[in-house]
Amino acid sequence: MVNSTVVISIMVALIVVLLFVGAPVKPMRWIAQGTVKLGIGVLFLFFFNVFGGAFGLHIPINLFTSIISGFLGLFGVASLAAIQLFILG
Repeated sequence: MVNSTVVISIMVALIVVLLFVGAPVKPMRWIAQGTVKLGIGVLFLFFFNVFGGAFGLHIPINLFTSIISGFLGLFGVASLAAIQLFILG
């Protein structure tokens, strides 16, 4: 098992290296856009669960459903709701 101080020291070392060397712009932009889309997907699912709870609909919030709803938007949430309603029943 890895100690938490080892993980934190590795992360600090990577940040220091990136500060001195500089981060490649294009991969960092992709990572940032993907993270924002995942966050938006989680928010879509959260609000769907809040309003869909009145109708008995619930979509679990996990990495897979967040990716689907984040990258496909409202159509992804609608697709997940249809899968939950019609297939998983």
